[in-house]
Amino acid sequence: MYDVVIIGAGVSGCAVARELSKYELNICVLEKETDICEGTSKANSGIVNAGFDPAPGTLCAKLNAPGAEMIAQIAKELDVPYKRNGTMVVCNEEENLSKLQILYKQGEINGVKGLHILNGEEAHNLEPNLANGVCGALLVESGGIVCPFTLTLAFAEVAYANDVEFRLGEEVTNIAKKESGYSLTTSKGYLETRYVINAAGVYADIFHNMVSEDKLTIVPRKGEYCLMDKIPEDYLRHTIFPVPTKMGKGVIVSPTVHGNMLIGPTAVDVHDRDDTSTSLEGLHKVIKMSALSVKDIPYQSIITSFAGLRAQERGNDFIIEEVSDAKGFIDVAGIKSPGLASSPMIALYVRDILAGICDLKEKKEYVTKRKGLLRFNDLTIEKQKVLVREKPEYGRVICRCEKVTEGEIIEAIRRPLGARTVDGIKRRTRAGMGRCQAGFCTPRVMEILSRELGKEMEDICKNRSGSQMVQGRNKDSIQEEN
Repeated sequence: MYDVVIIGAGVSGCAVARELSKYELNICVLEKETDICEGTSKANSGIVNAGFDPAPGTLCAKLNAPGAEMIAQIAKELDVPYKRNGTMVVCNEEENLSKLQILYKQGEINGVKGLHILNGEEAHNLEPNLANGVCGALLVESGGIVCPFTLTLAFAEVAYANDVEFRLGEEVTNIAKKESGYSLTTSKGYLETRYVINAAGVYADIFHNMVSEDKLTIVPRKGEYCLMDKIPEDYLRHTIFPVPTKMGKGVIVSPTVHGNMLIGPTAVDVHDRDDTSTSLEGLHKVIKMSALSVKDIPYQSIITSFAGLRAQERGNDFIIEEVSDAKGFIDVAGIKSPGLASSPMIALYVRDILAGICDLKEKKEYVTKRKGLLRFNDLTIEKQKVLVREKPEYGRVICRCEKVTEGEIIEAIRRPLGARTVDGIKRRTRAGMGRCQAGFCTPRVMEILSRELGKEMEDICKNRSGSQMVQGRNKDSIQEEN
């Protein structure tokens, strides 16, 4: 019997797990994928939205601004790449300048710091590569960027260090009420818990509707992105937003914490909760709309495209509450943008709900900090030489685009909640994230995974179970043909 079961190992689920791990609770996180951060949180813009966009009075507005402020400190404690680069909402039509004033006032009400209205000349002086038609902008100094996977992983690793159990690759198939809690049927068995925290992203309504008569509807909203190779630091410093619409914040143009440039997303409601395909139409729209905000974007430097799904609820707000007709079942649903920026406050909000229905006792000892993966390329030449003498595997470069060594890949596998797939290595170390997009390093990454995990090469997967990278060996195929 668990005290708390959290469904979903995205940024919200892992942030909640970290917060609750401070207390004397027996906690389990269930995730149907083979790694954390494989759903909505995976295909995230990495924008720490400052909080000017949510309508005042909404739960989203209440949690966004303080959550964004918390992330700056959390990134230091958990060794997560973060940069407060500032945000600009640009307007290229005179008749829409009034919308910047509305966003400014919303930001003030929501407690956002560092807000300024700029005219066209001031905006271009700050960002010379803004599109020529930009006639005004809202500058938000407190906006930032972060690595979304590393933030989620950091939350999970701290939770794990504080005895939270993670059961990855285990899908919840049914939930039933019991007198003293809930029973959950999974793809690997059966378990019981006193409390359930439903942080299942685009699947949150399915689990909610298993226990409640008051039905919930989540619509997956697909967003397509293009990622570009490294750009000069002075080309674009701020995250650039257009004036938002009812479908979302629009197509952004932003540097990433790793030095790339990201454009997107689109916003199209879909029926398939697993549809992360990209389309020619969608990517063309990303390119067309991004050009309205920033000029001379180096589209020839696009190295990959991808899509993610946002959990859109019809009320257009976060739903974080104990379900009225399912006591002890807490929804963390409809967490779309700015869910990443709000995640620390979402965790505190859930903690307070749980504290209202059970007795929470703080642990006497609790792991608060986490050291991230060693980045060989960030070391000085002197430190690199010392490390290679001690551990020769750090002298073997596997991914030449991102200069990732064998030592880093081995550490990524051996760490708590370590990588088990090629994509798991990619997100932890950036091996395969560079210009060639894993065209050269994949075989070596697979060899290291095979050796470290004691698996055959044929059993190494790209991400989830069933996504094997190879089907067999050439010699075996030739013998079969003969």
